[in-house]
Amino acid sequence: MPKVILVPVTGTSDDTAVLGTALAAARLFDSHLVALHVRPDVRREIATMASVDMGVTAGLDTMIADLEGQSEAREQAAMQAWNAFRTANNVTLADSPGAPGVTGEWRTEVGNEADWLAEHGRTSDLVIAGRGREGGLVAMDVLEAALMDSGKPLIVAPDQAPAGLDGPVVVAWKNTRESAKGVAAALPFIRKGSKVVILTVQESADSDPDPSPARLAAALRWHNTVEIKVLPRGSAEPVEVLMNAARDAKATLLVMGGYGHTRLREAVFGGFTRAVLENAPIPVLMAH
Repeated sequence: MPKVILVPVTGTSDDTAVLGTALAAARLFDSHLVALHVRPDVRREIATMASVDMGVTAGLDTMIADLEGQSEAREQAAMQAWNAFRTANNVTLADSPGAPGVTGEWRTEVGNEADWLAEHGRTSDLVIAGRGREGGLVAMDVLEAALMDSGKPLIVAPDQAPAGLDGPVVVAWKNTRESAKGVAAALPFIRKGSKVVILTVQESADSDPDPSPARLAAALRWHNTVEIKVLPRGSAEPVEVLMNAARDAKATLLVMGGYGHTRLREAVFGGFTRAVLENAPIPVLMAH
């Protein structure tokens, strides 16, 4: 079970949903939350820019002061959000096991957010991150680092934190290695959920039925109650079909594999996976 959960805290409005999702997970397992804030290395970034464009050197001191002021404000906002969250939800400060209930600690680093998220993620059990930044941009570099470079499962928080993660768990199943890894990573949540719903897409009307969903259901019944729902192919977009099915199941967690192009690492979150992350109204658990 995930006892150490890494949570990036950015100092933006996205922190509310991310911390709320992390709390929902931590309450299932009396976990320890590691709140990580990464402050950019302003001087290094400016030096890199100046080496490419010599015109950047004009007004350099003012630019550095402005960026460092913004970084300081963002760090203070992140710390205030963390402290308010911790106080409101009775999260005990701790740096070692022993205290009952959900515990937490604060960490800061300076440098690249994606790099540090992967670094701290490797020594955590689970990473929970937001899918965007203020302005609506999906932070794919951060999510990619959390999923691909940490070696640990990732839960992508929705725009609104769930009330809990103990309801139905929906598995978007495809007979692949990536799906299998997602299910394996989700087993602690599958055991805590009220039931499991396996969603699989019908390949074609005249194709032989895929026996793998039944095999998966037989295995997961050792952990929980399981249903299988076959989704027909139709005129609707696959993501829309999946989201509708998850909503009909009243799912509190969606489990899927980290699909992507093996040749192009930057396209890991292309196509279907990216569309799910951009639109899912519930937390999405992935493993790679």
